[in-house]
Amino acid sequence: MTTAHGPQDDPVQEEIVVYQNPLLFLKVWEVRYRATDGGARDYWPWHYHKEVEFLVVTEGRLVVQTKDERFELQPGDVALFGSSQLHRVRHAAPGTLAFLVLQIDLLQHFDPGSLPYLHGFAEPTRPLAELNYIWREQPDVRREAAALIAELYRESQDRQRGYELAVAAAVKRLLWLLVRHDSRRLLQAAEADDVRRLRPALDYIETRLHERIAVDDVCRLMNFSYHYFIRFFRATMGMSLLEFVNYNRIRKAERLLLTRDLSIAEVAAQVGIPSMAQFYKLFGRFNDCSPKAFKQRMGAGAGTVIRSGSGADQPSRPHPPGPNQEA
Repeated sequence: MTTAHGPQDDPVQEEIVVYQNPLLFLKVWEVRYRATDGGARDYWPWHYHKEVEFLVVTEGRLVVQTKDERFELQPGDVALFGSSQLHRVRHAAPGTLAFLVLQIDLLQHFDPGSLPYLHGFAEPTRPLAELNYIWREQPDVRREAAALIAELYRESQDRQRGYELAVAAAVKRLLWLLVRHDSRRLLQAAEADDVRRLRPALDYIETRLHERIAVDDVCRLMNFSYHYFIRFFRATMGMSLLEFVNYNRIRKAERLLLTRDLSIAEVAAQVGIPSMAQFYKLFGRFNDCSPKAFKQRMGAGAGTVIRSGSGADQPSRPHPPGPNQEA
């Protein structure tokens, strides 16, 4: 079991997840924490990690905040956060709080038969957290997901013979639940071969967001002609290369604003947008506010809390789990 330290501890910022079994690409553990009157309403620090995260509350009430919404989880409720999505959490009231945390590289759990759905889970333009509507609208699916994560935790703790098969099967069932019950069709399937062909270009972009990215350089990497690459990228990803790059640059800027002591000009430079006018324009396009207002808003944590089980689905203002030092 993992015990979370209190909100006064140093910020986590970018969390490096160490897998319990490197072949399963996941970590699952229980956080148990007791808050007093004085510390119950303090948030744990903003943080993010490349793994997708699921939370299941087993005792107490937990307030979760992301960039886009803030909501409360009660026992049996589930929350999902996408890869590198900023989030933080806090106790909703004094007393004992317990929840399960599953951090997993979902993309490693796709086999040839399920590859067409890899595109949706790769989060090219939207975080997987948008799928949280499923738990709110479909209580039976929420209960099954919570039971699957609890099973993953038990199997990973007990490590009986064949537990790897049980864990892999539970992960596949989680993926199936999300695909089958995504009534809004957010998880659009794509041609598996097309996504695989673009992977070198996507990796190239991800590691060079801080510098100028030239279409010609990406074309040479892929050995595609300019016009063929532009058409192929849009058809596969559902957006132009420029839109994709700008989306990921602003996502990185959001993380830097909340987790690093940098000026807005320094953040803009680190995401490859040296022009302040262009940075403010792009940031406003994705967030409807300036970088300074975004930082103030997220630090204040203002907004009405949505109770997860109530069926409400309108966003208020932004989430994540506490640190995970071993007890």
